[in-house]
Amino acid sequence: MKKRIYISFLVLILSNFHVFSQKTEISEGLILSDTLVKLESDPLRPARAAFYSAIFPGLGQVYNKKYWKLPIVYGAIGAGIYSYSFNQKKYKEFRDAYKKRLDGTSQPTDNLGFLDDGRLLAGQKFYQKNRDLSLLVTLGLYILNIVDANIDAHLLQYNVNENLSIKPDLQQDGLTNKQNLAFTIGYNF
Repeated sequence: MKKRIYISFLVLILSNFHVFSQKTEISEGLILSDTLVKLESDPLRPARAAFYSAIFPGLGQVYNKKYWKLPIVYGAIGAGIYSYSFNQKKYKEFRDAYKKRLDGTSQPTDNLGFLDDGRLLAGQKFYQKNRDLSLLVTLGLYILNIVDANIDAHLLQYNVNENLSIKPDLQQDGLTNKQNLAFTIGYNF
């Protein structure tokens, strides 16, 4: 038992000498400076970007300074709105033609006067289904716009520079002599 106490006491004393063995003086007037730069982190940035995109689509992307995403956002939402309005117009056209047919005021020279009742009802259902689907897709793209702004603002707070890299690497297995695919993570100082 005494032997363990002496050994632990000896290890404790030797470890203290090791801590104090580092040099703290600057040699030959060379001043070393810290090269790490602390990035300012704004914890409200993602919420602010999502709020801006919710108020006006694309404004969150502008806030994140990702201007190239703006035409994509407007193109996607614009295509959804155009599809909705086109299908709504065609739905009303088929519905009005069917109503005129039921009232007896339909003329054979009307746009859809040559169709029978079954085809008018089928056209109404088709354009109504497409209209509803267009609305859902447009809402999905609007929500995707908000989520993109939020995630992009989160990712802007991470340090991603040229010093960090992930590269594929082929390594030879010593036992089987086969090539294995591996990824190396490198950090350059």
